Amino acid sequence: MPEETTQRVSAWKGFIAGGVGGICAVTSGHPLDTVKVRLQTMPIPKAGEVPQYTGTFDCIKKTVSREGIRGLYKGMAAPLVGVAPIFAISFYGFEVGKKGILGYREDGHKMTLPELFAAGAFSGIFTTTIMAPGERIKCLLQIQEGAGKKLYDGPVDCAKKLYREGGIRSVYKGTVLTLCRDIPASGLYFAGYEGVKRLMTPAGQDPSKLSIGAVLVAGGTAGCLNWGAAIMPDVLKSRYQTAPEGKYSGVVDVFRDVMRTEGLKGMYRGFTAVMLRAFPANACCFLGYEGAMKVLNRVSPP
Repeated sequence: MPEETTQRVSAWKGFIAGGVGGICAVTSGHPLDTVKVRLQTMPIPKAGEVPQYTGTFDCIKKTVSREGIRGLYKGMAAPLVGVAPIFAISFYGFEVGKKGILGYREDGHKMTLPELFAAGAFSGIFTTTIMAPGERIKCLLQIQEGAGKKLYDGPVDCAKKLYREGGIRSVYKGTVLTLCRDIPASGLYFAGYEGVKRLMTPAGQDPSKLSIGAVLVAGGTAGCLNWGAAIMPDVLKSRYQTAPEGKYSGVVDVFRDVMRTEGLKGMYRGFTAVMLRAFPANACCFLGYEGAMKVLNRVSPP
């Protein structure tokens, strides 16, 4: 992606390329996302009890032994169906944010990292409208054990039952926490990607000419920055969205419960799985994005 100036920002290209990148991210990162959710939502062991999972690799081992490889891909239909619009809207929101900022700058202005952060944070608001219900459905499907009783037969069945039980509010449960996660994380995501690209670009050269390896490093680093900021609200979101109705009165109640029962350590449940997933998934995302942008720029030159 070239340096962002008033002449070279294209929202519609960001929308299409973002969708391509999102598909790459989900297909490469979903297994470890399943592990993350299971670690975040597993029951707290009582004194003397062995935890359901002792860590990331134990969770992978038990999931595969009980449910096969397919167990790691549980719930992928929901984000895969929604991933194109989610990532497309995220990248579109980023481009719209950049346009809004550049509208107050002189022609040819090169965006600063704080400006890129602001544009990225703006994109987090865009994605939450469709991200929140998809995340709720995904998490509920992911915590279903293969040998246990199934509450939901798939994404559509899950959505129908949630709506039947509590209406649209039940489907959108966890929206505030999704916003708390995605606004700052999205800012770091896009600013981090552009920042690393700039560091890796020789003076006087165009960042869009970077090698595939450099794009993978920048994308993977951006993913790690994103999840470094997102992990705490993500733990709260997973707990809140998968808890029985009535267990928590709100966001603050979830936070108090986690801190009371597990302390600060509980806020980082699934951190290893998150970081193992973040680098390759987002490296693939930005590689897909950059590849799609190059094709679009050939079809419709900037």
